[in-house]
Amino acid sequence: MLLAIDLGNTNLTFGLFQGERLVHDWRLATRRDSMPDELGISMLQLIRQEGLDPKAVEAVVVASVVPPLNTSLVEAVRRYFGREPLMVEPGIKSGMKILYRDPKEVGADRIVAALAAFRKYGGPLIIIDFGTGTTYDAISREGDYLGGAIAPGMGISVDALYERAARLQRVELRSPGHVIGRTTVESMQAGIIFGFVAQVEGMVARMRKELGADARVIATGGHSTLIASQTSVIEVVDDRLMLEGLRLIYELNT
Repeated sequence: MLLAIDLGNTNLTFGLFQGERLVHDWRLATRRDSMPDELGISMLQLIRQEGLDPKAVEAVVVASVVPPLNTSLVEAVRRYFGREPLMVEPGIKSGMKILYRDPKEVGADRIVAALAAFRKYGGPLIIIDFGTGTTYDAISREGDYLGGAIAPGMGISVDALYERAARLQRVELRSPGHVIGRTTVESMQAGIIFGFVAQVEGMVARMRKELGADARVIATGGHSTLIASQTSVIEVVDDRLMLEGLRLIYELNT
C-alpha cells in the first residue's frame, strides 16, 4: 500500500491507497512542536483502529507546507514505517507545465491539487482550496498551471475579528439563512459566511474573464462544503483532491 501524507498549516491529512483505491483517510491537527514519536504513534494507532496493517505500507509520499515540521515527519516515517518518503519539492515531475515566473515559488500543495483536479475533471479549471489561506489556482484547457491568487483563509479572518473586537464573541460558523442579521451572532455569521461567498463569486468571475467562461470550479479544504452550499459557482467539492494528487505524483516519479 501507498501512504500519502499532506502536511498543512492547520491539518495533517493522510491516507492509504491500494492501487488507485483510497482505502481510508485520517486527519490530525497540525502542531508545529510535534516530535517524531508523537506523529508516528498517532498514525500507527489510527491505521490499526481501522483493522489495517501498517506493515503493508510499501511506499510513502509527502507534500508539506510546514518546513519546521518536515524533519520530525520524515523521521517518523523512517522510524515507524521503515520507508524513505518521496517529498514533493520543486523540480519533482508533475506532468504539468508550471507557468509561474519562478516555478519554485509555487507551494507543493497547489501543484498536487492541480494535477489531481485536471486528471479528474479536465480543463480549464479554477481550484479553490479553503485552508489556512484561501488559494485560487487556474489550469488551462491543455493542463498547464497558469498561476492564481492567495487570500487570507476564513479561520485567520475570523480569529482576527475576535482578537481585535473585544465585544464580539465566538460564533458557530454556519449560515444564518439571511444576510441581514437581527442579532450580533446572526450579523457575524452573515458577514463571515456571505462575505466569503461574495469573495469566491467575485474571484471566480474575474478569473473566468482571463481563463474562459467555461472554466469549471472545484473546491477542496476545510470550509469548502460550507461555502459551496451557499453559492452555485462551485460545481464540485472534492475533499480528497490532495491525497489523489499525491498518489499521481508518486506514480509519475517512481
